[in-house]
Amino acid sequence: MAPKTYLPADEDAYSRRELVFPSLTAEQVERSLPYGEICHFKAGETIYERGTRDVQLMIVLSGSVLMVGPSPSGGGENIITIHQAGEFTGELDLFTQREALVSARAATDTKLLRIGRRRFREYVAAETDISDLIMRAAILRRLGLVQHKQVGALVLGPGRATNTLRLEQFFSRNGYPYLLKDTETDGDAELLAGTFNLTLAELPVVISGTCVYRNPDIAVLADALGISEEVNEGDVFDVAVVGAGPAGLAASVYAASEGLSTVVIEGNAPGGQAGTSSRIENYLGFPSGISGLELATRAQTQAQKFGARLLISRNVAGVDCSSHPFRLTLEGGKTLQARSVVVATGARYRKLNVSNYSRFEMDGLHYSATAIEARLCSGEEVIVVGGGNSAGQAAMYLSGYAKHVHILIRGAELASTMSDYLVQRIDSSMHITLHPQCEITELAGEEHLREVTWTNRSTGEKTTLPVANVFVMIGADPCTEWLDGCVQLDEKGFVVTGPHCGQVDSGRYRSSMAGIFAVGDVRSGSVKRVASGVGEGSVVVADIHQYLKELQEAVVPAG
Repeated sequence: MAPKTYLPADEDAYSRRELVFPSLTAEQVERSLPYGEICHFKAGETIYERGTRDVQLMIVLSGSVLMVGPSPSGGGENIITIHQAGEFTGELDLFTQREALVSARAATDTKLLRIGRRRFREYVAAETDISDLIMRAAILRRLGLVQHKQVGALVLGPGRATNTLRLEQFFSRNGYPYLLKDTETDGDAELLAGTFNLTLAELPVVISGTCVYRNPDIAVLADALGISEEVNEGDVFDVAVVGAGPAGLAASVYAASEGLSTVVIEGNAPGGQAGTSSRIENYLGFPSGISGLELATRAQTQAQKFGARLLISRNVAGVDCSSHPFRLTLEGGKTLQARSVVVATGARYRKLNVSNYSRFEMDGLHYSATAIEARLCSGEEVIVVGGGNSAGQAAMYLSGYAKHVHILIRGAELASTMSDYLVQRIDSSMHITLHPQCEITELAGEEHLREVTWTNRSTGEKTTLPVANVFVMIGADPCTEWLDGCVQLDEKGFVVTGPHCGQVDSGRYRSSMAGIFAVGDVRSGSVKRVASGVGEGSVVVADIHQYLKELQEAVVPAG
């Protein structure tokens, strides 16, 4: 069995050198020769520079290649590794059009096999055993750069400040190496701030090389550091996927793998809300669980392996659906064109105003009550927050599994917000207790949620229970403002698809506008789960193929 492509969170990526820096066999090198061209470099000659886009795969035939990068903390150059004969250069930038994090130069007189970007995709598709080696090494090399903070950016600022955390989250979720210098606890950080003549009001800053970005906007930072890919405004894509959560990433993987030119536009980082989860333990195929970030990173890399382009930190501001191809306008004014659009922007779940809420999200805090969640609650007390029908239905369902269900509502009673039949069932159930005028004020637990405190707003009385599962049913707001009347929305703003908008024979995920599709949480009537989003994202590609076929037939009549 092939070794895993991932490691335990606490294991050093570089501890398995044979996986991170593998050497191709003579037979594998021989098979690689038809895909590239042989080139020669003298000792000390630069092969490519940090910041280069479209980095090519280099297989060392003889000699050696030195991989170097600047230290985020200053102090000169970091030597990452020296590639010997049989080894290959590159990390995740082989599959993207981001700027390279490291430079390559010949350590001795060196002969290389250089495989260009177009042939590289053919190469990894055809030579699957070599592809596995390259993919695994690319992931582990990037992980090593992140773990060891060998290259990347320096974040300088107060460690607990909101804007410092904002920058850290951006780098972390995008897999970009960075080093934090906390100006409140690190004496060197204060000296460094003085070196750059920085005032407290200017912090936090991001330092990359000699460039200083003062409390930067994320989109500006993504462009400046080459994290976002570049797209020419004249390019026309077969598919534009708006949103890179599970549904959007699945759509991009299947669209790109089936030969459709695909661009993915994401406002923050791949993974969506699922990407913030510390561990998803009920996702099919991962019995020991997987972090949302790891799942998103794998899906992103998989999409890029097949040629999908990813624009990061770019929200779509609007879409012109009056002409074809559709024209999408990005924040900042740039535009791109696509023959079809997949809306996968998800929904912003309304969250509780509790200080450490995000820490337990998807690890004790749930937005749906299905059989999977119910099994987690077997024999335990649980809390349902909300007074609508979804909360009532969840409470009734969970009462068949849990030891006891506590419903917390901010109002005085349920009758004004919940259907009468549900109110009566809740009132008559021995396994459900309603707590009016109450709200959660504390969540506690070391690794997982273990204790919840709520406060009665009328009396001030606090109640604390050992609760490991809370179901938040206070609604969700769809991210559909940018569609601006192009498609039919339901009364809550979710995209209506399939038979509900007249698309009886045209696919379940087609919207009321031909060529625009919706998948995942943003779709009216969808199940708000990672697995269902992935399923919808994969299935919608069949609808897209059918639409593009119809479009082509309309332009070029048969016969």
